[in-house]
Amino acid sequence: MRARGRILGLLGLGVAFLAEPLAAHGVAQGDAAFFLSNRGPAIGPFLYLGAKHMFTGYDHLLFLVGVLFFLYRLRDVVLYVSLFTLGHSVTLLAGVMWGVRANPFLIDAIIGLSVVYKAFDNMDGFRRFLGFQPNTRLAVLGFGLFHGFGLATTLQEYTLSDDGLLTNMLSFNVGVELGQMFALTGVLIALAYWRTREGFLRHAHVANTLLMAGGFTLMGYQLVGYLVSAP
Repeated sequence: MRARGRILGLLGLGVAFLAEPLAAHGVAQGDAAFFLSNRGPAIGPFLYLGAKHMFTGYDHLLFLVGVLFFLYRLRDVVLYVSLFTLGHSVTLLAGVMWGVRANPFLIDAIIGLSVVYKAFDNMDGFRRFLGFQPNTRLAVLGFGLFHGFGLATTLQEYTLSDDGLLTNMLSFNVGVELGQMFALTGVLIALAYWRTREGFLRHAHVANTLLMAGGFTLMGYQLVGYLVSAP
């Protein structure tokens, strides 16, 4: 009982963190200064910044928690994480290298929607209320594209030097993957332990309700930001 309470409490704190303006894509002042001043390839620093960004990207982590929630087989975990990785890698590089742009508030609102979608899917909401089941693999890949675009819009706020840009962006992306791998390891360990406890399925609905609330909170914050910033 205490273990379940701690896990649900942590999920609740995750929802609360989303209310902070910098929870999803904030960049620390020192990191921003580095982006602006760097010239030439800097593999190590960009690896670190990519990993750091994933660890502090609560929207990405909440979505992945939803994706992994009911995955029990390792091959399924590898498949879905690979689809997500493919999606966000493509749009991260396209956004920064080729200058593909979109409104960051709307992109982040869609990222919040991805959390809502996965929580609703985990609760079998599509079958129960809408009478159909979306293709989960395509959905994870598609939302991965938006998650990568979210990373790209963060970097687009800074004038990055063309000198070594490809090397630095590949390094940043690898750092994101490393950060994701470590974060997911912790998530999988926590889920594996929770699944051995009595009442996991009984409390899964509560956990996914909290995930959905987190997604709606992020969506609302970003949509308000879009309306306030609109000319």
